[in-house]
Amino acid sequence: MQYRINQKNGTELSVLGYGCMRFSRKAGAINQEKAEQEMYRAMQEGVNYFDTAYIYTGSEACLGRFVRKYTCRDKIYIATKLPHYLIRKPEDAERYFQEELDRLQTDYIDYYLMHMLNDPESWRRLCTLGIDKWIQDKKEKGIIRNIGFSFHGGTVKFKELVDIYDWDFCQIQFNYMDEHAQAGIDGLDYAHERGLPVIIMEPLRGGRLVNHLPAAAQEAFRNAEVQRTPADWALRWVWDHEQVNVVLSGMNDLQQVEENCRVASEALPGQLTEADHRMFSEVLKAINEGIKVGCTGCGYCQPCPRGIDIPNCFTMYNNSYTDGYVHALREYMMSTTLRKDRTNASLCVECGLCESHCPQSLPIRAELKNVVKRFETPVYRVIAKGAGIFMKY
Repeated sequence: MQYRINQKNGTELSVLGYGCMRFSRKAGAINQEKAEQEMYRAMQEGVNYFDTAYIYTGSEACLGRFVRKYTCRDKIYIATKLPHYLIRKPEDAERYFQEELDRLQTDYIDYYLMHMLNDPESWRRLCTLGIDKWIQDKKEKGIIRNIGFSFHGGTVKFKELVDIYDWDFCQIQFNYMDEHAQAGIDGLDYAHERGLPVIIMEPLRGGRLVNHLPAAAQEAFRNAEVQRTPADWALRWVWDHEQVNVVLSGMNDLQQVEENCRVASEALPGQLTEADHRMFSEVLKAINEGIKVGCTGCGYCQPCPRGIDIPNCFTMYNNSYTDGYVHALREYMMSTTLRKDRTNASLCVECGLCESHCPQSLPIRAELKNVVKRFETPVYRVIAKGAGIFMKY
């Protein structure tokens, strides 16, 4: 296993982190014995970063039982997340936090995240409830060792969040399909330049870059100079970036654990060759054949007077054709709608300012209407209405 230094505190984090969201289940419940075998194998191979969250059903408790059984609390770093979107009064943060400590059977959290903190407005709302003072108190007592946030949204909002508080780390989605989507490479560089450690989630796009590749993409991998699995290639692409500290993988099979640990022991920044990058271009070309809007995510259309995150809307729209509708709809809801200040496509008033700035000369107003037709269905509107009522409190 290789390790990269946390530039904020000097600790060594394994380049491979264990994502605890996708444990195998049996009769609806997490298969504890199987999960423990897989986590123990990963720990034997040197993995020392384990990531979970309050809303991952059964996950925190599973990890807590594992840590207690193997008496390994001092050997690993635990990361979990506060469901800030459920906080309505100052004492809520403490209540959720204590519940998490109980589940994890620990008295401190190494890496604590604001879960799905997608815009500065949500952070400001939390600060009116005293979250910043609450965090400061927990850090002074050593109960929270590092504070950060996980992010689903566009580059502009990500950069604003990076600068709004003295964070210790952050977590973003990043893979060879999303180099210019969500926070993207620009966001990764921005955080790294400011000395902010970056944890990567979804390096395999929830398995999309392993199990659902088009035939032409699979052929490009087979024709590579070196024979590797799609998962191996995808992980190496992420680890090729020296700005990355930890890459999370939701492993739920011993074979996955062993393969990922092997790759984590080999992959180095800057190791990919020109031939490798050409291969990835061919793979992306095959994947992107289903793309509907040729948005490059440059952000020249931003800021929108109505607050629409135009690049992100187009990314989710394209993903609904290349990555599956249900997954893309979920991402669209999370990144544009389940938030205090929405950034979804139907906010458009067709002022046209965005089109005057677009270097690709895209018909943005017309394409935003297509996004609305694709995503903002009657079911979406019901969920959005309920979320709107909820977010007011």
